[in-house]
Amino acid sequence: MARPDKTTAVAELAEDFRTANATVLTEYRGLSVTSMKELRRALGTTTKYSVVKNTLTKIAAKDAGVEIADDLLTGPSAVAFIKGDPIDAAKSLRDFAKENPFLVIKGGFYEGKSVTPAEIMQLANLESREVLLAKLAGAMKGSLAKAARIFDALRIKLESEQGAPAPVAEAAPAAEAVVEAPAEAVVETPTDVAEAPVAEATEVTTEATPETEEKE
Repeated sequence: MARPDKTTAVAELAEDFRTANATVLTEYRGLSVTSMKELRRALGTTTKYSVVKNTLTKIAAKDAGVEIADDLLTGPSAVAFIKGDPIDAAKSLRDFAKENPFLVIKGGFYEGKSVTPAEIMQLANLESREVLLAKLAGAMKGSLAKAARIFDALRIKLESEQGAPAPVAEAAPAAEAVVEAPAEAVVETPTDVAEAPVAEATEVTTEATPETEEKE
């Protein structure tokens, strides 16, 4: 490879190391061209799977601030630069390696730290971000529905304890009965009391006594 081409290749690899969310180094000895295409298809568009030269990869990684152990760069090497969900990519690598034993996962880097093949398998066994978000959304929806049912039950209970307000309009006829009582029943007096004999009382007071006649 000419020097300008090496410089370009190193710069491109260094940029891949910087921008990747995770990096997995593999050995692909024995894999056919068709199998490599299937692996790239399984990894999806968010993962760049590149066959690399070990010397240039070590230089590029160092330029990006990543220290790769020498045992990770032995034999025919290919690097998966994962720019999507690392869990999904790890699952794809794990599943492909089960069906294609020629693919050997040698190690990698995740969240700025070196990870072993066993740790990559542990990552593959985790639930993906989409699954976790779906479960979280379902839990939140269930919690909101439960809270709504509780609030509705409390409202019904409070309404039943308070009872319905007494109807004010039905008390009006009783008040009218008091107001419309006949006045005659209150002011009417018995006839024998009102018609007292006034004339007889006058005769008693004006009658002359015998003593008055003698003086005359």
